[in-house]
Amino acid sequence: MSPEELRDLCLSFTAAVEDFPFNPDTSVFKVGGKLFALTDLGARPLTVNLKCDPEDAVRLRGEYEGLIVPGYHMNKRHWNTVTVDGELPDGMVRELVEDSYDLVVAGLPRAERLRLDRP
Repeated sequence: MSPEELRDLCLSFTAAVEDFPFNPDTSVFKVGGKLFALTDLGARPLTVNLKCDPEDAVRLRGEYEGLIVPGYHMNKRHWNTVTVDGELPDGMVRELVEDSYDLVVAGLPRAERLRLDRP
């Protein structure tokens, strides 16, 4: 997956926005003001921090050793850093990004979820 495809994917979700609160190189993708993906789109290898269910996070790290690792500079229980350099199938990367978005939306207040059409 290319950096452009990753950005397009993150912005394809309802009400998703890109922000640069840390520096001009670090893209922070948010929904409802909450982070669901964090990446430096110019970095090589391309990686992205994604929120993950804690049990799934541990399982994925074991299955994809070296490609999915505990979240860099994040809560290691809830975040993974995923290498997006082509070794993982693009479909899997899409699923992981969507799961991250869904987890963040699930934590939003009910009124916000309804506004996003995700009760």
